[in-house]
Amino acid sequence: MRSRIDSYETIITRRRGGLGDESVNSPTFERTCSFPNATTSRNIGFRTPLVTTPPDESRSRKRVTNVVLRTAWEDHANRWVEWVRSGYDDSYSRFHRRLFFDLVPAPGRRTLDLGCGDGRVSRDLAALGHRVIGIDASATMIASATEAHCEIDFQQADAAALPFSDGEFDCVVAFMSLHDFDDLPGAIRESWRVLATGGHLCLAVVHPLTSAGFLETDVAEAPFVIEGSYLDDFHYKHTVSRGGVTMTFFGAHRPIQRYTEAIADAGFVIERLREPAPPDEGVHTETGRRWQRLPLFLHIRAVKYTPSPNAQIERLSPRG
Repeated sequence: MRSRIDSYETIITRRRGGLGDESVNSPTFERTCSFPNATTSRNIGFRTPLVTTPPDESRSRKRVTNVVLRTAWEDHANRWVEWVRSGYDDSYSRFHRRLFFDLVPAPGRRTLDLGCGDGRVSRDLAALGHRVIGIDASATMIASATEAHCEIDFQQADAAALPFSDGEFDCVVAFMSLHDFDDLPGAIRESWRVLATGGHLCLAVVHPLTSAGFLETDVAEAPFVIEGSYLDDFHYKHTVSRGGVTMTFFGAHRPIQRYTEAIADAGFVIERLREPAPPDEGVHTETGRRWQRLPLFLHIRAVKYTPSPNAQIERLSPRG
């Protein structure tokens, strides 16, 4: 699941460090791109509507078995693109992008967008000056991203078997994608491999507390219920309808420890771990305030740190 929040208006943010300019956040914007072997340029339009009525949203998140996440997302890729371009993944533009990008280091040599989807994060990283390559396992996602943002290099690839050399990047961004990967440890290990020493992995996922349970009602004091065990891994699907567009999200619930252990086992050192809730400016209905009691997302920044053998010995030596 990419995101879920019960607020129904989109804030058109002002420019902030390269974000929020008209080309990114205006209610309707167009990008004109020239394609090889094309006789004309194509205009790719994106709508970010001000949604003034509550969506027709199903609140059911069902546990499912025998799901290959890569296949499920490819099967629903066109729906996801329609969902995003209709403005219904609105938490990204309202507040989530700002909160997450605070973790991302300044542009360096090269940045990898791991699980780039429709390409919006790659676009916004590029607006900040990053030299971005976006990869996704979905051929449909890559085609859509390339069509919309033709100035960025998008490639279809498996996150657990990246087609890049060791140390080729100094930043890997995995925004709301790792919980959609079948091989989480493999993707983390590959991120470590393609990063230079001192490079950073910056990730955002659905917070495991949120994916484990649900709020029983719409009221601000609604009980939060976990059926079964938070500590168990499981796959889920969640279907939501807004404005006549229906999207089914698939994902893997994993407790926080699955992420932190995979990060540590790969050789990273965690620098930051944050659990952001929607800020006041991101909530525009009283029922939406119930989500301020819980962390919707988990943000982690980790660094590729390779200590010298002597440093390792000194750290493990008993103090006299």
